[in-house]
Amino acid sequence: MWLVARIVVRVGRNYAVYLPKRVVEELKLKEGEKLILTVEGQSIVLRRPLDFFEETRRSPKRLRLTPEEFEKTSVEAQEEHMGLSDAQGAT
Repeated sequence: MWLVARIVVRVGRNYAVYLPKRVVEELKLKEGEKLILTVEGQSIVLRRPLDFFEETRRSPKRLRLTPEEFEKTSVEAQEEHMGLSDAQGAT
């Protein structure tokens, strides 16, 4: 069940805004959990960050590669990451 509420909160010392217990419990937030804060006009929006795969799926695609180009680039990046070079016998 989604909590739909309009709750007034106060800006405290050092501009801290504390989330009401009801909201924290409903969203199962944990202390220390990171949230994304965005400003949309006169509104502040907090949301959980998307996981890496969800973010990748939703992000605009900037490169257009054929499967062969992708494979070649992937192999080169892996070799670079592992510290391999042609002098060390890499393909």
